[in-house]
Amino acid sequence: MIKLTLDKIMSEKGITRYQLAKMTEIKYQTIDNYYKNKVVRYDSYILSKICEALNCEIADILTYIHN
Repeated sequence: MIKLTLDKIMSEKGITRYQLAKMTEIKYQTIDNYYKNKVVRYDSYILSKICEALNCEIADILTYIHN
C-alpha cells in the first residue's frame, strides 16, 4: 500500500493546504484529497508540482507500507 505523507511535510514547513494550492495552481479540493490521503490514482503532474513547491523529493511525500 502507498500512503501520502503530505500532511507531515506541510506541517514541518508551516504551509497550509490553501497556500499549497496557490503555490502550485492546483485546485484546493485536489490538494485537500492528497493531504487527507484520499487519492486512489496518483497524478505525476500534481506530484511534481507539489514537490517543486515544497522543495522536496517524491520519497518525502510518498511512503510504501508492506502488508
